[in-house]
Amino acid sequence: MTHPWFAATRAPRVLAHRGFVPRDSDGIVENSVAAFAAAHGAGAAYVESDCHVTADGVVVFFHDDDLSRVTGDARAIATVRHAELDQIMADRGGLATAADTLDAFPTLRFNLDVKAAAAAQPLGQLIAAHADRVLVTSFSDARRLRALAAARHLGGQPATSAGRATMGRVLAALATGSSSLVARALRGVDALQLPERQGPLRVVTPRLLRAAHAAGVEVHVWTVNDLADMERLLDLGVDGLVTDRTDVALRAVDARL
Repeated sequence: MTHPWFAATRAPRVLAHRGFVPRDSDGIVENSVAAFAAAHGAGAAYVESDCHVTADGVVVFFHDDDLSRVTGDARAIATVRHAELDQIMADRGGLATAADTLDAFPTLRFNLDVKAAAAAQPLGQLIAAHADRVLVTSFSDARRLRALAAARHLGGQPATSAGRATMGRVLAALATGSSSLVARALRGVDALQLPERQGPLRVVTPRLLRAAHAAGVEVHVWTVNDLADMERLLDLGVDGLVTDRTDVALRAVDARL
């Protein structure tokens, strides 16, 4: 049975990467409350974000493990308390904590990447009550599974996509040509979220798409910002585009529906 996370729209899906920062935004940064509001306002049903935890244990949406790129502050997020981080982000679109953002946008679906080991359990506990509209992912399968376990312990069943080790097993199984091995490698995941290429290697191929779809698993490609690339991948049959250009991607998808 398809997880409710996928019910917001039919595929292909547009996942607003770290929210949406329109090009005419003044001072708004990624992964802020304003960025999620802009994604919602543009018509996105899905937003992608990343999870870290503050010094006093608050799960916040940030991609990097420090503040330097977004705020010019070199400190690690894990060393800054929530109240101070809230002040730092006040004129940059507003600090997005996991708890407040899930409550503030009750119709959005969230694709949440566990970036820090310390964020896994508290994130899982937070999303348990919102599990129908959350997909948990991480490069680290250990972090991903820890968050899922915490949510399931409280009765929540979030969707999930493959971590790096799981994705490696899928690709290795695909190389053998064994559909049963591919199905086994895909067991327990709802989506594969990956770049089109990894260095010189093309990862997203017709063969991968056929195998994933045969197992009932979607394929979402990141991060796709060029219209020509979007159209080419949609022609290939991908199920989702993770993009900074939410407006462009929504128009590209709408043109096909």
